[in-house]
Amino acid sequence: MTHVLVVEDEPSLRQLLTNNLTFEGYLVTAVDDGGPALAAHSANRADLIVLDLMLPTMDGYQVLKQLREHQDPVPILMLTARGAEADRIQGLSLGADDYLVKPFSVLELLARIKAILRRTRPLDRPNVLKSGPFRFDLPALEVIREGKTLDLTPREFRLVEILITHPGRTHSRLELLNLAWDPDARPTPRTVDVHIANLRKKLGEEEGRPWIATVGGEGYRWIAPVEPDT
Repeated sequence: MTHVLVVEDEPSLRQLLTNNLTFEGYLVTAVDDGGPALAAHSANRADLIVLDLMLPTMDGYQVLKQLREHQDPVPILMLTARGAEADRIQGLSLGADDYLVKPFSVLELLARIKAILRRTRPLDRPNVLKSGPFRFDLPALEVIREGKTLDLTPREFRLVEILITHPGRTHSRLELLNLAWDPDARPTPRTVDVHIANLRKKLGEEEGRPWIATVGGEGYRWIAPVEPDT
């Protein structure tokens, strides 16, 4: 299992990142400062570090510099509220693999993590899945049905990705909101229903039965078997 170390001093953002990465199948360790980050990485080596720049005592630059001075090649994605070109150049010149400015979309962060890991190591989870007439290319953010690429929005793809990577499991509307929307978007459970309805139309139905089932008043689940497309 791919181990991601999250270094973020803001509790709500740290929890949001932990929740989303855990749901994506990563093993997550989360700390709130640079010193504990180095200690955690030393005790249980991370495969990737999500590193905030502005930390209470040892900032992200110091953490990054220390790791690279010790010839540690662990991939690092830096997070910061500072978007100045000089800050980005400094982080990248010190050896960061990517740089994301706050506020950011969780969907973009997950995509960048996947891109970094594709360059540095194979993913634990298959990149391409199939279910019924569908082929899901997760890195390409594509759903293909019988040779035709479906025109899904990024949000719709995120919803279907959550469902097909956990087939048979019911996802509540609240869970889908937390995993597919950013906290500042302020969506409602009705927003999920509207997106699922649009997604169903685009996926089409097989013999009058939707691929996404509504489970009572709880939420939604993918009802067809899913397997790697080898």
